[in-house]
Amino acid sequence: MKQVTALTDEQIREYKEQGWIVLPSVFSRKEINVLEKTSYDVLKRPGPEVAREADGTPHVCWGMHLFDERFKILTQHPKLLRPVEQLLESKVFVHQSRINIKQRNGSVVEWHQDFGTYHRVDGIPEARGIMIGIFLDDVTPCNAPVLAIPGSHKDGLVSEAIIDENVVDHKGAAKFRFDITDDTLSHLVDRQGIKSIEGPAGTVLLMNMAVVHGSSVNISPLRRLLLYINVSAVDNRNESFARPEYYAARDFNPLVELRPDCLLSYYSTQ
Repeated sequence: MKQVTALTDEQIREYKEQGWIVLPSVFSRKEINVLEKTSYDVLKRPGPEVAREADGTPHVCWGMHLFDERFKILTQHPKLLRPVEQLLESKVFVHQSRINIKQRNGSVVEWHQDFGTYHRVDGIPEARGIMIGIFLDDVTPCNAPVLAIPGSHKDGLVSEAIIDENVVDHKGAAKFRFDITDDTLSHLVDRQGIKSIEGPAGTVLLMNMAVVHGSSVNISPLRRLLLYINVSAVDNRNESFARPEYYAARDFNPLVELRPDCLLSYYSTQ
C-alpha cells in the first residue's frame, strides 16, 4: 500500500500558481475495483439525483456519499484528507460529491467555475475549497479529459457568466451552472492558455474551486469514469439552502480521517 505522505513545497507552489495539482498512483488496483463497483451500484438509483444522457443512460449521480457507505468512507480517506487540509490549512466538510461517467458521446460540460454556483446559489462566501477528482479509468487526450485554464483561480469569481437555458442538460444540474461567456473565455485563454488534465487510473486531482474548467464530448469508445468530492474549509460553509442536499451540503461537521486501508475490507475477488 502506498504510504500517505505530505505534499512537497513544490507541489504547494504549483497548486497556488496553477490552481491544481495531479497526484498519480494514489489508489491501488484493489481500491479502484471497490470504487468502480460502488459507482455502478449507486448509478442504478431511480431518483432525481441521477442525471441521464438523451438515451437514458446515467452520466452523473450527485451526492454519492449520501447513498453508500463506501463513498462516505472515501471522503474520510487519509490519501485525500491530508493533502486538502494541508492546502487549505483547515479541517474540511463535503459540500458536494458526484459520480461522473462519460461513455461514447457523453455530454459536453461547458466552461465554468464550481465557485460560480457555490457562491451565487449556495452562499459559500469564499473560494476556499477544493474539487477532488479520483480517476477510475486512464484519462487520456482521447476520452474527453477535463480542460482547465491555469491561473484562472487568481481572478476570483468571474462576473461574466450566465445560466444557459439552451444547454442539453438544463433541466438538471446545468440550471444552476453559470457558464463563462465566449468573450471572457477567449480573453482568459489568450492570456493563460488551456491545459488538459490526464493520468492513469488511481490518479487524484486537487483543483481550487475557482479554476475555470470544462470538458468536451467523448467521441472515443473509451469510458471515462471519475469521482468528485468538493470540500470546503469548515468556516466557509454555505448559507443558502435553495438546492437539495444531494447538490449542496447540510452536514458541516469536519471530516475525520480513517485508516489508510479503510476501503480494502470491501474488496472482493468475486
